[in-house]
Amino acid sequence: MIAVFRIVVGFLFATHGAAALFGVLGTKQVDAFVWPSWWAALIQTIGGALVMIGFGTRYAALLCSGSMAYAYFTVHQVDALLPVQNGGEKAALFCFAFLLIAFLGNGAWSVQRAAKTSAQAAVATK
Repeated sequence: MIAVFRIVVGFLFATHGAAALFGVLGTKQVDAFVWPSWWAALIQTIGGALVMIGFGTRYAALLCSGSMAYAYFTVHQVDALLPVQNGGEKAALFCFAFLLIAFLGNGAWSVQRAAKTSAQAAVATK
């Protein structure tokens, strides 16, 4: 279940970032290199993809969690205290989902685990 959770959350985050980065899926494209919108979209796209495939998962998830915490406190909380009041539900949920992934790790299916298994098999056959 950890792997399924990681894959789904990573996919959703990557598509959210790609939509803003490339102006697809009904989302307006952010201007290149503009702080923080373009950098957030880049983190979402690359970080979400890394989490989804399970490569460098803990580091990528920690970066994604931090970017969502930053988004919540700088964009949403200035409008109101609670996420339901300020529209920050997605940022809060992504923040804590990625924090959980950073602590739990890859789960069963990941590129990192497959590479480790292949390396161990290669060593065992020598």
